[in-house]
Amino acid sequence: MKNKYIERLYNGVIKENPTLILMLGMCPTLAVSTRAMNGIGMGLSTTAVLILSNLVISLLRKAIPDQVRLPSYIVIVASLVTVTELLIQAYLPSLYAALGIYIPLIVVNCIILGRAEAYANKHTPLLSVMDGLGMGIGFTLALTLAGLLRELLGNGSAFGVRILPESIQPIGIFIQPPGAFLVIAFIIAVMNAIGIKTRQRKLVESGCDGMCAKCSAACEKSGEVSAK
Repeated sequence: MKNKYIERLYNGVIKENPTLILMLGMCPTLAVSTRAMNGIGMGLSTTAVLILSNLVISLLRKAIPDQVRLPSYIVIVASLVTVTELLIQAYLPSLYAALGIYIPLIVVNCIILGRAEAYANKHTPLLSVMDGLGMGIGFTLALTLAGLLRELLGNGSAFGVRILPESIQPIGIFIQPPGAFLVIAFIIAVMNAIGIKTRQRKLVESGCDGMCAKCSAACEKSGEVSAK
């Protein structure tokens, strides 16, 4: 039993990291990762919502009718996000100002709804909590790493502390939107180089060329031949 819980953590942090492997939640990743502290704040906020939403949805999985499953998930997640937003606004106003509109947008974060539908709806509460924790930690690490690299290259600092000497001029593009794409691409390139495969790379290596319609047609044709 213990290995199942460890596997849930490993799955979210490494094997199926929501940002770097599955490429989910890219909107907040690209938008708020201008500083490492922003990444930690957004990551921990999302982690809290992930854990609680997975727990509540798992507890109610047998009580929620299939016909209203997704609307029910959205109501649960929206309630948790509202509480999280109010707490951040009350106790961390500087972080609230930095993250802005991206805090309420956690409601529609595909990581949260995806884990609710793919895992919490089918598993026990404790396993669902560990799944949310693993995914949240993986998301937080990805945001923090991207934010740290962008802050270091764009401002010459790390966690608000000046690191690079004044003689070295920061590269301003890294704190702009194009810099986010460059940093994420660099991180994924390093992961590919050391053998950590992204979801897209796995699809390519399996022979997928992205032509879903062609694959579907081939499957239908194969079924017709088998029927004959």
